[in-house]
Amino acid sequence: MRISPVFAALLGLGALAYGPTALAKGNLVFCSEGSPGGFDIAQYTTSIENDAAEPLYNGLVEFERGATRVIPSLATGWDVSDDGLTYTFRTFRLRQGVKFHANKDFTPTRDFNADDVLLTFQRMLDPQHPFRVAYPAEFPYFVSMDLDKNIARVEKRDPYTVVFTLNSVDAAFIQNLAMGFASIVSAEYATQLMASGRLSDFDQKPIGTGPFVFQRYQKDAQIRYRANPDYWDPQQVRLDQLIFSINTDASVRVQKLRKGECQVTVNPRPADLKALAADPKINMLDQPGFNLGYIAYNVQHPPFDQLQVRQAMDMAVNKAAIVKAVYQDAGQLAVNFMPPSQWSYDPSIRDAGYDPDKARALLAAAGVKPGTPITLWAMPVQRPYNPNAKLMAEMLQADWGKVGLDVKIVSYEWGEYIKRTKNGEHDVMLLGWTGDNGDPDNWMGTLYSCGAIGSNNVSMWCDPEYDALVQQAKRITDPAARTALYQQAQQRMKQQVPITPVAHSTVHQPLSVRVQDFKVSPFGRNSFSGVSVD
Repeated sequence: MRISPVFAALLGLGALAYGPTALAKGNLVFCSEGSPGGFDIAQYTTSIENDAAEPLYNGLVEFERGATRVIPSLATGWDVSDDGLTYTFRTFRLRQGVKFHANKDFTPTRDFNADDVLLTFQRMLDPQHPFRVAYPAEFPYFVSMDLDKNIARVEKRDPYTVVFTLNSVDAAFIQNLAMGFASIVSAEYATQLMASGRLSDFDQKPIGTGPFVFQRYQKDAQIRYRANPDYWDPQQVRLDQLIFSINTDASVRVQKLRKGECQVTVNPRPADLKALAADPKINMLDQPGFNLGYIAYNVQHPPFDQLQVRQAMDMAVNKAAIVKAVYQDAGQLAVNFMPPSQWSYDPSIRDAGYDPDKARALLAAAGVKPGTPITLWAMPVQRPYNPNAKLMAEMLQADWGKVGLDVKIVSYEWGEYIKRTKNGEHDVMLLGWTGDNGDPDNWMGTLYSCGAIGSNNVSMWCDPEYDALVQQAKRITDPAARTALYQQAQQRMKQQVPITPVAHSTVHQPLSVRVQDFKVSPFGRNSFSGVSVD
């Protein structure tokens, strides 16, 4: 058996002499940008839900704060079989004594153990699981990464040992389990809610093992959390209260930050960056964005099922003008389907170029008549990968109008927008992605594969040649061999034009100078573990 490094779980060992009360200090208000659909993070894919769930849960493993390295969380380490198919997670040592939260309707009678791991994954694996039958739900991340097909079984060896057996090698498996969708939930809480017929509380009144405990949620207003007095790693609990103040208007968020009404904000407008950086009360953190803003063509809606039409629309987009106007000094023009910092990126890929005349000719050859109506869906929220979707949509409306298309811009509330696009109701839409785990499959498989249709693949594009390359790359572990396959897949995707990559944005994170030890996540997450306010 090949043994991976078993990480010593030292975070809590050095902190046992200190209680959370001694470490917690004051309140922090986070100016968030949208209302989460719920808190059962396995059901969601957007950063709004991820941020809202982050304080509440732990996974078996997690990413080191501000980095891409996977470290232990509710599991202290893992053994990997020689064939790469069996992953064994041992949840003993520090993990004994891990407490679940309580609320006014639920008080746990036992500590975290293997039964909670089984419930967490079996409800996603088995459509006939009692939880799933009683409370039908979709698990888009789990499905889009083919984990529903590749995990053969999850078994309990004893109360603190769980074995995952895979059907085939998955080079990204450990990284995938560090993502939010794999957060461990309480089997005891699920059983109680099934018995009482209140399983919707599982999503709306969440119970986890995380550093903060859910208190209440008022849609479009706020989410309130309090410090977890029983957290297994008390050094990470340095706030008494954590409040998400929900404001969809970026200018309002900035005003609140500058007035001290919130201490951290999200996604400032490019136009506000200079003033924020000059404010002595503001600390401006930034790093290259591990992201992509793109235009997706629904290939199941005519005329976008025709390659010539997608090529024409791609050529008609004046990307340089969009990047200058929308991203200003915080964007880099994109030509490929992942950021340049992602290993396996193919630097040889080039755009067809801005050519409205050729675009008109291609549309005519495809039988698309001048004045043909199409709908362009624009996001209602500001995202790191697209700071102003409304402006981008208006510029695209003008670009495509120049080649004879009659473009109508539509939008919906964010949750409805995501739901409808996953159902394939759109013609063309604006969206984007921030990488979740540092592995190429998180782009090439999770976003663009056949298995991701109905979840993250909003172009509804399924290409057998592309899919075969991506699936093969995921089943081997040699980085050079994987890179060769992923680069072939990138070339194939560029030929087929299911999306138009627009830009990679620089991530700017303004926060009060009073905030200590906040780490900018390469994956666009906002975590408040270990954060304090002086």
